[in-house]
Amino acid sequence: QVQLVESGGGLVQPGGSLRLSCAASGSIRSIDIMGWYRQAPGQERESVARISSGGSTNYADSVKGRFTISRDNAKNTVSLQMDSLKPEDTAVYYCNLERVGFPRTLYWGQGTQVTVSS
Repeated sequence: QVQLVESGGGLVQPGGSLRLSCAASGSIRSIDIMGWYRQAPGQERESVARISSGGSTNYADSVKGRFTISRDNAKNTVSLQMDSLKPEDTAVYYCNLERVGFPRTLYWGQGTQVTVSS
């Protein structure tokens, strides 16, 4: 069992920055992929950024150059540094852990609201 707890969401003006953090607990494995998804009102949940235990990253085109994902394997945490925020970044952001193997399993945090507005 894996538990994910996000923190760091809030209200920020366009062009501002926020840093989201996610703490994972439970049975964490070295091969687990961690990442961030977001879901805006009326939209489907989409992948924002993902990072492997070895540090390989993937970003959505919409956030490349503005967001940076990182993880601390020793602490089982993953962070998302969000810079140059835009109103279209407004969404609930979810921490995610993907267990590669059989069965392939996804774990989710409760979500944290990010609102970018003037």
